[in-house]
Amino acid sequence: MKKFMLFIAGLVALFILLANIGPMVLLALSVWLLYVCFKRFVKSDSTVGKIGWILAGLIVLSITFSNIFAVIGIGAAYVLYLIYKGWNEDESPAVEVVEDDDPFTNFERQWAELNRS
Repeated sequence: MKKFMLFIAGLVALFILLANIGPMVLLALSVWLLYVCFKRFVKSDSTVGKIGWILAGLIVLSITFSNIFAVIGIGAAYVLYLIYKGWNEDESPAVEVVEDDDPFTNFERQWAELNRS
């Protein structure tokens, strides 16, 4: 039942990710353009150039805010990552813990604990 629920959640997250792939690309492009505008603003020596880069940055910032729904797609990608990581987790421990003073048994238990983490 757990795998079925993970599959359904993964399917929903995949559809959300695919629906938001366009805004995610535009968000990445606009963040890159904001970085370019900032770097050009810092390098500019004239006041007119600085004002021009500020205006260009504000225009790109408005494009960035219009694609803020891409955060939902980023969240869906993160959920898909969590589902992928949780898909093969075992619900039962791999080694049964036996309370014994035998050094070989303790070694096997500790080795299993090290391999698990």
